[in-house]
Amino acid sequence: MLIKAEQKYVRTSPRKLRLVANAVRKLSPALALVYLERINKRATQPLAKTIKQALANAKNNAGVDQNSLKIKELAINQGPVYKRAQPVSRGMSHPIAKRTSHIRVILEAKEETKVGTKS
Repeated sequence: MLIKAEQKYVRTSPRKLRLVANAVRKLSPALALVYLERINKRATQPLAKTIKQALANAKNNAGVDQNSLKIKELAINQGPVYKRAQPVSRGMSHPIAKRTSHIRVILEAKEETKVGTKS
C-alpha cells in the first residue's frame, strides 16, 4: 500500500533541499525525523513537515502502523522561479532568481507475512 504526501511551492531552492533529502532517503520515516532534528539546515523544516504529513496520512487514512513503513520515494522537484532584479550602478540591474521546490514523499507499507495453515 502506498501513502503519499506532497508539499508545493516551498520557498527553498531544490538544490538545498536535495542535499538534506539525500541524507535521509534510505532511512525509515521515524528514523529520518530523528536525523532531520539533528541536521543544522533550514531545509530540514519543510522536509520533516512533509514526512510527518505522510505518517499522519498512513495512520488516519490507511490505518497502517508507523513501524511497518519505509520511504519508497522522496522526490524534490523544481517549482516556478520568481524573477526579481537588483538595481546596480549606471541605471542597470542584475537578475535574481528566487527558486521554489515541490516535495513529494511516498511511503510503502512493508509486506507482512501471512501465517497460513495447511488444509
